[in-house]
Amino acid sequence: MNENALYEAIFKRKSIRDYDPKPIDSNHLEEISTNLQSLKPMVKGIKTEFMIISPNQVTRKFSNKAPHFIAVFSEAKDAYKVNIGFMLQQMDLYFSSNGLGSCWLGIPQPTNDVVDSSDLEFIILMSFGNSKEALHRTNVSEFKRKLLSDITNIKDADELLEPARLAPSAVNMQNWYFTGNKSAIHAYSYRAGFARTFVGGSYYSVNMGIALYHLQLAGQHFGWKTKFVFDKSKDKSPSKNLDYIATVERAFNL
Repeated sequence: MNENALYEAIFKRKSIRDYDPKPIDSNHLEEISTNLQSLKPMVKGIKTEFMIISPNQVTRKFSNKAPHFIAVFSEAKDAYKVNIGFMLQQMDLYFSSNGLGSCWLGIPQPTNDVVDSSDLEFIILMSFGNSKEALHRTNVSEFKRKLLSDITNIKDADELLEPARLAPSAVNMQNWYFTGNKSAIHAYSYRAGFARTFVGGSYYSVNMGIALYHLQLAGQHFGWKTKFVFDKSKDKSPSKNLDYIATVERAFNL
């Protein structure tokens, strides 16, 4: 994948829900399948599986009548849902930068035969295909997102945190908060209240992985080498309603 193109897609991507029902060509599908096998994990050592499936292998599609879907499975280990968000967001940006629409889907589910074909836990679906609506936003102002000051108390890392601010999330919950400094950014997730556990709350960890991929991609764009550290001793939570997820450390200039 072209990471410069992925970075640029952050500022114009949008979730697509109106698709041309015609399947995309086989050569393009083969390229997508190849990219699925080369996604970079956030956490090493977690088994994952990404399947391209057809509409008749998806239940509860509602209005999202896409020609293709990616079904995502993972081994259940520490931070595995954060890892899935991090990995699949690479495809979301890839689609946007290559003329295709996509959308994270929490309600639709793969059929039982798809679920039973994997030994791993089903996590989430993503739809994709040729869009019948405008593929991109024309201006960052079209994003409905919290202000940067609402998601961080860091004052000197806007170029990294603005891409994280623009990340998609389940029902647009934007459950992330960042503290620290430009050299070590600590990522937290707000806890899902009782009501939110039924409406998007189960995807809070996936959301965090999406935002953290945007953050890492921004760091790479500005020539930084970054690494993820999972160290609760670094937890300096500014609120009892926040759970520590990970720390993004800047190692050295590339």
